[in-house]
Amino acid sequence: MIAIVDYGMGNIRSVEKGFIKVGADVRVTSDAKIITDAKGIVLPGVGAFRDCIKNLDNLKLLDTIVKEIQKGKPYLGICLGLQILFTESEEFGICRGLDVFKGRVVKFRFGAGSDLKIPHMGWNTVKFVKKPPVFNEIQDNAYFYFVHSYYVVPDDKGIVAGVTEYGIEFTSIVWKDNIFATQFHPEKSQELGLKILKGFNEFVQI
Repeated sequence: MIAIVDYGMGNIRSVEKGFIKVGADVRVTSDAKIITDAKGIVLPGVGAFRDCIKNLDNLKLLDTIVKEIQKGKPYLGICLGLQILFTESEEFGICRGLDVFKGRVVKFRFGAGSDLKIPHMGWNTVKFVKKPPVFNEIQDNAYFYFVHSYYVVPDDKGIVAGVTEYGIEFTSIVWKDNIFATQFHPEKSQELGLKILKGFNEFVQI
């Protein structure tokens, strides 16, 4: 069973439906014991970094998630589920993250002459730096759906698995061992997104 963490934010049901569509056994939960007992963890998210951390803290899930990741349990982070893995975010003032990876979450900043809008919203390509096993069925430069104003800047470039261009080149996938996380939304990315959910489910079963 894969636990989809429900902390009161994000498009939990869309993620759940996506996993069910690819045949995964999933459970939406905010129960620490169920997360501990699960074979894999998915943390989706749409919204503000600080609210995400606050809600997880109120549910007493922060330590549980970090401990399970450190044990080697497969983890898939989506959007905020990627960002909170890092040391801190500058969104609405500095806020501490899970510090699983060293690095910061920063806002897109474009010059006055730029016609690029914030948030970065819509379809964009992802170029692999290295291809995680969860992405075996995905071709390089495939299109995925993004909606975000902030992006991660890892201290360790070795965890960067994919990058995307939007005014700058930013990290759109991170991968290290059991940790997979995307800035884009697989659950909103149609058939290719479902292939990622399928790939994660298969990885969990290994």
